[in-house]
Amino acid sequence: MMRAYESQTTGAAARVLVDGLWPRGVRKADLDLHSWERAVAPSAELRKWFDHDPERFDTFRDRYMAELEDPEREGALRRLRALAMDPGLVIVTATAAVEISHAEVLRRLLSDHAPGERAARDS
Repeated sequence: MMRAYESQTTGAAARVLVDGLWPRGVRKADLDLHSWERAVAPSAELRKWFDHDPERFDTFRDRYMAELEDPEREGALRRLRALAMDPGLVIVTATAAVEISHAEVLRRLLSDHAPGERAARDS
């Protein structure tokens, strides 16, 4: 996983932005992305409610996982799972608190569903 504001990681098979909004101050040309899966981002309502409050993370995770069952989000999640078959996948997010974010929930979810050691890797 990497923040959109970090320098590019070389050797990644695919970089996928998983935020609903484009990162502020970052030009599209500066992010070497395979895709932008904005449909896997949490709803604006959930994101605003959570506000990266560590005490709300468990509830946020549960509500976010429920949102991922929506058909539009399910399709984007399927595409991410297919990309996660390659160990070089890098999840890209603009969030500052990565360890308590939707990107971390996705990383864990993809790791749990990937066969063997093949999963979304921290980069």
